[in-house]
Amino acid sequence: MTTMTPLSARSIAAEIEAGRLSPQAALDQCQRAIAEHEEEIRVFSCLAKDWQPGSGPLSGVAIGVKDIFDTYDLPTSYGSPIYEGHQPVVDSALVTMLRQAGATIAGKTVTTEFAWFEPGPTRNPHNLEYSPGGSSSGSAAGVAAGFFPAAVGTQTGGSIVRPAAFCGVAGYKPSYRLFPSIGMKHFSQLLDTIGFFAAQVADAAFVAAACSGRDLSVDERNTAPPRIGVYRSSIDHLMEGEMVDALEVLAKQAEESGAVVAEVSPVPEVEAARQAHAPIQDFEAAATLADERRRHPLQLSDRLRDHLNAAARITPQTYDDARRIANRGRKASRDLFENCDVLLTASAPGVAPKTLASTGDSSFNRLWTLLGLPCVNVPGLTANNGLPLGAQIIAPFGQDKQALQAAHWLETVIRQKRLD
Repeated sequence: MTTMTPLSARSIAAEIEAGRLSPQAALDQCQRAIAEHEEEIRVFSCLAKDWQPGSGPLSGVAIGVKDIFDTYDLPTSYGSPIYEGHQPVVDSALVTMLRQAGATIAGKTVTTEFAWFEPGPTRNPHNLEYSPGGSSSGSAAGVAAGFFPAAVGTQTGGSIVRPAAFCGVAGYKPSYRLFPSIGMKHFSQLLDTIGFFAAQVADAAFVAAACSGRDLSVDERNTAPPRIGVYRSSIDHLMEGEMVDALEVLAKQAEESGAVVAEVSPVPEVEAARQAHAPIQDFEAAATLADERRRHPLQLSDRLRDHLNAAARITPQTYDDARRIANRGRKASRDLFENCDVLLTASAPGVAPKTLASTGDSSFNRLWTLLGLPCVNVPGLTANNGLPLGAQIIAPFGQDKQALQAAHWLETVIRQKRLD
């Protein structure tokens, strides 16, 4: 399949404001793409039937919503047969924010089972034999396919940044709790973080700013190169050769474009926190899904049921110890930015897996999710087989605009170098 061109939310809004495009015409364009390609890509768990433009900065912008967010007018199944046909009576807080900003909810996008591991039917628009990543599979693939200009996802390990990398779109994971999770089905409350997918970084920033009222939009006039720290971690050996080469070239291109680029060595307390992610996630998942496990065990996938059974044996002491290690890592993470504005790492070990049975490796994402830092997948890198590669920008906690601005700058560098 030839990948469709992703739609720019920011450009759509600008065209509508200028009177050159009607909100309904913008929505119609998305519906045509869905009609043509949904059968092969399988983005939706439920497609909305009545697309009406709202009023506000996101009027005419269709948004895909991961099917773990409650919607009053669409069923919410959380990727599980346990909740087949489940109809919430109110919207989740984030969906309400989007509607109030004028967005049109295109439908519910495919998620893995309870946003964990078991893949759904979604395929990668760049090559249908490859995984789109997960757990926000449909959200990332839908943006890449041009089904909607933006989408909502969540990240517990790497479920925004990784599928964004595999599908070649921007993925913005905000600082922890920057966006409300009320009305969302949790897997791990201490880790689950809401975020956004869009064609480019500026589009993701625009949608996030429009629905939240926060100062998150990138400033096109601010062309000051950031100070970039290339993070050398204990897991760099997991990167595929093409990913290693792509990061080295990107760091060199950034330096040639005016950025101050230097290596950043691991901080022991930060690296130690890697080991805290699993016990925190699994202890909380065992509690969050306790009733599903107790009353509907046969409707859970074998893999999730076995995982939850093992997770239920994690002791409170182990969980509390892991939280203490994580807290030390969060405090120590400030030292990573002593001489740089943002960090640069891989978004994933390499390209998407050539199988729909796997959502890929989240090793390069879990630590930053645990620390609660804002992360952005920067699209534009490509492997020799034509599939996307992803570079990840990370900023200090609460410095989301800084992360988005730096990621936008780096994305511009990638685009310019491709044209040279």
